[in-house]
Amino acid sequence: MLSFKGNKEVFDLLGNAATMGTHLVAATFVGFGAGWYLDKWLGTKPWLLFIFLFLGIAAGFKNVYDEMQRILKKDQGKGSHYSENKSED
Repeated sequence: MLSFKGNKEVFDLLGNAATMGTHLVAATFVGFGAGWYLDKWLGTKPWLLFIFLFLGIAAGFKNVYDEMQRILKKDQGKGSHYSENKSED
């Protein structure tokens, strides 16, 4: 049986990694789907697909960047191990 005691930091890191991956993939697919649908509806193949796909990829990276900023702010509040080790040198 798995014990979850003492593994909170590991599960937090896994959750953060999964969240960032989900943001990137979901935004890309939303952009692809919107471009594909608009191309089909307006008959502009393949231009809107490419435009919305690149917008989706950019939005995914923006979401990952925002998530990283949130995590860094959260870690600064706790006092990260890196800053503690750096001050000892």
